[in-house]
Amino acid sequence: MESKRLPSKHSNDNREKRVKRKEILEKKKAIDECIKSASADKDPLASFPPFRSYNRNGLSVHLKAQCGDKLSLPIKQYIMSLLKDNMEEPYGSDWPTEEKVKRREMVIPEARYIFVHETPNECSYRTGREQTYTNCIEDKGHIVGFVHYRFTLEEEIPVLYVYELQLEPRVQAKGLGKFLMQLIELVAHKNHMGAVMLTVQKANSLAMNFYLNKLRIGQQICNSSCFTIKS
Repeated sequence: MESKRLPSKHSNDNREKRVKRKEILEKKKAIDECIKSASADKDPLASFPPFRSYNRNGLSVHLKAQCGDKLSLPIKQYIMSLLKDNMEEPYGSDWPTEEKVKRREMVIPEARYIFVHETPNECSYRTGREQTYTNCIEDKGHIVGFVHYRFTLEEEIPVLYVYELQLEPRVQAKGLGKFLMQLIELVAHKNHMGAVMLTVQKANSLAMNFYLNKLRIGQQICNSSCFTIKS
């Protein structure tokens, strides 16, 4: 009578490793597909029609979506001008280096933008910046701010990472920033992202107050110069 050969501990370990490796690869593939699918949506506003416009507190604006590799030269110039106005002081002596980084980040194919345009018939007031970059306005109304975000991976979790939320001073403190962040959270949820993340310079007191006190969002990971916020 033949005796049955019992599987060795070594073969069981190998089988478990293969199963575990397969699970890891399948999870990675699913996450990659999730990010790829989210990035393929060229108009996130189509899923949220009420967020195409904002008419409150004396503001009348509408939103347009665009990709980083499709930006016109005037819009690129506008973005960098607004970034410099809003961020040069918080960054201090680090700004020249950060400016170069932001210029590169601005146009990569994965970059996604939501631009805030004033309703054309409401544009009775122009800043010097708007007068300089009139070519980027066309019939959409003057740009007064934007959100730059991407779908990416952070600690093996798919997230929507907000790189920039920049508004001209005259449209701040009117609820528009909160409105844009609500839209961002909806976009993240629709695309099955695990979180919304962003980084705030500690020296940027206005932004710190907005995210930590007004929005009261999420977990904060602190280092010497900035907060990374995860909602």
